[in-house]
Amino acid sequence: MADDKKFAGFICTGCGIGDRLDAGQLEMTATRDGKMETCVQHEMLCSQEGVQLIRDTIDKDGATNIMIAACSRRAKVEAFNFTNVAMSRANLREGVIWARPDTDENQETTQEMADDYIRMACAEVKFMTAPTPSGEQGLNKTILVVGGGVTGMTAALEAAAAGFDCHIVEKTGELGGWAAKWHKRIPYRAAPEGTPNTLTAHLPDPVKNDVAELIAAVEANDRITVHLNSTISKTSGAPGRFSADITTESGSTTTENFGSIIQASGWKPFDIDSLPKYGSSNADVVTNVELEALAKAAGDGPIKRPSDGKEVKSVAFVQNAGQCSDEEGYLPYHSGIGDLVSIKQTLYFKEQNGGDCDTVVLYNNLRTPGAPGEDFYRSAQQKMVTFTKSEVNEVTSSGNGATVKFKDRILDEDVDLDVDLVVLDIGMVPNSGPDPYAVTVALEKLPLEERDEKKAEIEAQVAEQSVSIESILNLDYRQGTDLPQLVNGFTDSHFICFPYETRRTGIYAAGPVRRPMDIKQAQDDATGAAMKAIQEAVNASQGRAAHPRSGDLSYPSFRKEGCTQCKRCTVECPFGAIDEDEERYPKYNEARCRRCGTCMGACPVRVISFENYSIDTVGQQIKNVDIPDEFEEKPRILVLACENDAYPALDQAAMSGQEISPWARVIPVRCLGSVSLSWITDSMNNGFDGIIMMGCQRGEDYQCHFVRGSTMAAERMRKVGDTLQTLNLEAERVIVHEVAITDIERAPRLIKDMEEVIEQVGMSPFKF
Repeated sequence: MADDKKFAGFICTGCGIGDRLDAGQLEMTATRDGKMETCVQHEMLCSQEGVQLIRDTIDKDGATNIMIAACSRRAKVEAFNFTNVAMSRANLREGVIWARPDTDENQETTQEMADDYIRMACAEVKFMTAPTPSGEQGLNKTILVVGGGVTGMTAALEAAAAGFDCHIVEKTGELGGWAAKWHKRIPYRAAPEGTPNTLTAHLPDPVKNDVAELIAAVEANDRITVHLNSTISKTSGAPGRFSADITTESGSTTTENFGSIIQASGWKPFDIDSLPKYGSSNADVVTNVELEALAKAAGDGPIKRPSDGKEVKSVAFVQNAGQCSDEEGYLPYHSGIGDLVSIKQTLYFKEQNGGDCDTVVLYNNLRTPGAPGEDFYRSAQQKMVTFTKSEVNEVTSSGNGATVKFKDRILDEDVDLDVDLVVLDIGMVPNSGPDPYAVTVALEKLPLEERDEKKAEIEAQVAEQSVSIESILNLDYRQGTDLPQLVNGFTDSHFICFPYETRRTGIYAAGPVRRPMDIKQAQDDATGAAMKAIQEAVNASQGRAAHPRSGDLSYPSFRKEGCTQCKRCTVECPFGAIDEDEERYPKYNEARCRRCGTCMGACPVRVISFENYSIDTVGQQIKNVDIPDEFEEKPRILVLACENDAYPALDQAAMSGQEISPWARVIPVRCLGSVSLSWITDSMNNGFDGIIMMGCQRGEDYQCHFVRGSTMAAERMRKVGDTLQTLNLEAERVIVHEVAITDIERAPRLIKDMEEVIEQVGMSPFKF
């Protein structure tokens, strides 16, 4: 610890803290045990007067490290925003008095909890240093948008409106993407503007395709540069200082620098030719994409069938063609908007081919999300479109036209329907590059004992599947050339925790490359991604972290003389923030770093740390918990809780009156991936009776804010049993739980369950 650190403590007695706890004893604990040079009480620290008291101690008395004992560190963040000092917070409100019933018999254990949290916060702040920005770059107000469809153009226009320059890189020779080819759009409001809100109001119809106007707006905007017939041949750098090589079809290359990147590479239609049961070889069986071309070519006239050019008098729409099935060759997911597209297209026929055109929609599960919703379905019903719940078995040729063989699920009958034209609702497949983590994800689905044996086989399978997949960003990252993916090939962007975010900091996904969506949804998505991209460019210029620790100035460093070059930090970093230098030591890229600490938890020799979060800041909290001897029958349970989900769940549990065990001592961690095995062994050696790690849900439906932190922690903790065996301790004393932010009843119950385990196996033999 540096000699120039000056420590000051502050204890709030408001919100009932002073009524339930002996504040004088807490003050003595802070100065005697916590070694705070000064410690004062205040009746409301978050008030203007209280905040000024702290500021005066910093500015006039030169305090560099402060301990605030008040409410949860998640509360009053703006009031206690002292960026020029190191700060720890002891959670006395939610963590103690709100979590314990106010009875005489609880008074002793409640005070003990508060005293421990004071000791822990004092110990933590002693080993912290005020974070300082790296100063790596200034503000780059230029954004790269990859893809010139509706999503890309909207993102560029929104960013330009905010004062940022944009470069759109479009692979084809024109802007607009698929949407420019559509005859009309799905309506983007429930009814035409100005329509009275009554039951008899006019129901929504397909609306004019205004993509041409969007293209014109892009071309007229001085802040937007468009590169047609171009691709990204290389992307290097980091947020605030990305460098991209833009290469044309002719091979000429220009290099531009960007503050952030938006990937809006869109989608491609599912290849229905792989499923012959749908009769795709028949000229009169078309996809919904091909129908748009037929309708657009017809203009306001009747739509004609491809085989002989005759006007279509009967048409059947087959929904979910090749979708929503585990059968080989099918898409395992539903594209979500296919039913809205088909409703729109049925109305083409009713408007252009006459109201007597026999129009049937064969569906299994009809979905109408978004603004048009149920009213759009009703609009088609009123125009005599027939909707039949059915299961289509086959589409065959019948001279000119086609025959659809299906099971009518309402009448429970087999039906052969002869029509002039069949339209297949096919799925949307994302235009993603090769998944850099495809092998890892496949291996994690296997039992541990099979992974080494099947690794080579899986690597070969993934390599074969990736041959035909063209890279989009051509990243020079150690971990791979493109964005990691969620299931089904969509770019990594978890809809709950971080929409638009990807595992490559400063690169945002938007539009159908992220999930299937219509034009309106894609435009909304593009706006969100543009705002995120702007935020990241600004954060990077100030050396601040991205979501979820937005604004954090700390970044990791390592002690070179202790590094063994094991590469675990480079491999396990979820965000590609660590490369290797010429001597094969870790090379940190702070602008890519999300400050999760996964690298810190991965390091077996404990040489990685942050200025305000390290092996010591947590380890010293553990060591400063007062451990009663075994005869007092007061067990101690260490809870390492993810700050994004589990810790808030415990806070909310206390707010709602849920009781939390008096034996628990909760330490929030940035991510379960940051947990060091040394904390586990130190806790056991210090006499803790049980340890609970509360992280986020992992797997394909993960809710980890740092993507793989929870998974990494679970992998590491599988080895804890061996460590406990060497200490002659039961494996049940250490457990990992997946906890959601909504688990406000379950989280306290998990601690109670550990109490019962300790009761069964007995107190720790390591108590002093």
